[in-house]
Amino acid sequence: MKKIIILLAFLGCLPAFSQRSRDTIFSEKMNMDREFTVSLPLSYGKNKDRKYPLLLLLDGEYLLDAYDGALAYGNYWDDLPEVVIVALNQNSNGEREADSVMNEEGLPTETGASFFEFIGTELLPALEKKYRLSPFRIIGGHDVTAGFLNLFLYKENPLFNAYICFSPEFGEQMMERIPVMLQTTKKPIFYYMASGDGDLKKNLADMRTLDNNIKTVLHANVYYEYDEFKGASHYSLVLYGIPASLYHIFGQYQPISTAEFQEKIVKMEKGYVDYLVKKYDIIEKSYGMKMPVRISDFKAIEAAIIKNNAFDELEKLAAMAKKSYPKAMLSQYEMGLFYEKTGDTKKAAKAYQNAYLMDEIGDLTKDMMLEKADELKKGGSK
Repeated sequence: MKKIIILLAFLGCLPAFSQRSRDTIFSEKMNMDREFTVSLPLSYGKNKDRKYPLLLLLDGEYLLDAYDGALAYGNYWDDLPEVVIVALNQNSNGEREADSVMNEEGLPTETGASFFEFIGTELLPALEKKYRLSPFRIIGGHDVTAGFLNLFLYKENPLFNAYICFSPEFGEQMMERIPVMLQTTKKPIFYYMASGDGDLKKNLADMRTLDNNIKTVLHANVYYEYDEFKGASHYSLVLYGIPASLYHIFGQYQPISTAEFQEKIVKMEKGYVDYLVKKYDIIEKSYGMKMPVRISDFKAIEAAIIKNNAFDELEKLAAMAKKSYPKAMLSQYEMGLFYEKTGDTKKAAKAYQNAYLMDEIGDLTKDMMLEKADELKKGGSK
């Protein structure tokens, strides 16, 4: 319930977090116009070189607002990245049913086959041509569209990196075929599925079967989660599942948390800076986003180094800071700490003085650098 209240609160402030436009594309595969809404982050127009992950929403009319709000809230706290959302209209004239036609084997057929080709050969290329999109693509849907979107997994090189299925309606053989596709994937795949204990009985039974089947084939390239929300109906489970799906998919994007620091990092004997390097390498590899290391993550690794008296790693952390923020005082500050903790107060004072000449960053200020340099000169620190 708390998650739902948060989402509803944010829906009232959407204009402050995104820029929306409606668009139409003519599909030769379907011989008709298809309408969709594009939601761009506010930062989209500020950095012309930045690329954004794509979230393609089937049943876009009723999923867009909730996803927009959840992403805006998560991004405010730097837990979730900014994303380009494309919400496909499917509920004006029964399009969702026609779009999702499958045969008895659970494969696209008739209008479903045309829709499948429309997504892969027309819509995605058009979006990539018009918008700055990273290689990371997410697709999400509800019941019949949630079942259909699994068909994009069947390609040798799946079109999407992440799949969000809210109470999917599966075709025959899909509960067996989906695990096989996940078992053979050669690239990272994020798969999220949600139901409620008040869900449609057949959907719930099929999801439980699929959940058991997927768990038997899990490997390093598959990031899988299944939630069955208590007290949730076929419709309310979506509001529970939206934040859960985003935090599952972008779990590796998030800054170092208190739990991660206390339960993992601080217990390590060495390799603190390597841990930080690997974290951001994973972000780039998984999401196609190259981003500077967060100041809070630098400080977390610094705290772990000092707590465990691994002072030699401060020099390595300083080199990483110089690469990430060449004009900021962070690198010289870390060098000052390195010299201070290893007993060379003269070089430590010099490093803090050098830091004073550079740009302030985070909670590091020029006054702070002067105070540390003066304290060392006066013999106030070992």
